[in-house]
Amino acid sequence: MLKDEIIEYCLNKNKAYIDYPFGDIPICFKVNKKIFAELYPLDNDYKITLKCDAFLAELYRKQYPNDIVRGYHCPPMQAIYRNTVYINKTVDDKLIFEMIDHSYDEVIKSFSKKVQKEMSAN
Repeated sequence: MLKDEIIEYCLNKNKAYIDYPFGDIPICFKVNKKIFAELYPLDNDYKITLKCDAFLAELYRKQYPNDIVRGYHCPPMQAIYRNTVYINKTVDDKLIFEMIDHSYDEVIKSFSKKVQKEMSAN
């Protein structure tokens, strides 16, 4: 999967935008100031970190033990809610897109009902 495909897919989410709070890398995708995806487009370390339900995150890690790991940069308490996916031929592109969708939805669910309603109205 190409970097541009991931960028385009993430930016097609309602109110999504790019931010660089940590420097040039990672490319962070946010909605309402909260990160839902962090893309590391390095030739030797191509990966994306996504928010995930803890149960589902563990399931993905068991299914793809070499390609999906706990959020590599996260503190232990947050790592269970984040997965880092090494983008290669093993993890299907469709699954990566589904994981991006899930991450976006998890972030949206964290907002108040009022904010969720405002976001869906625009």
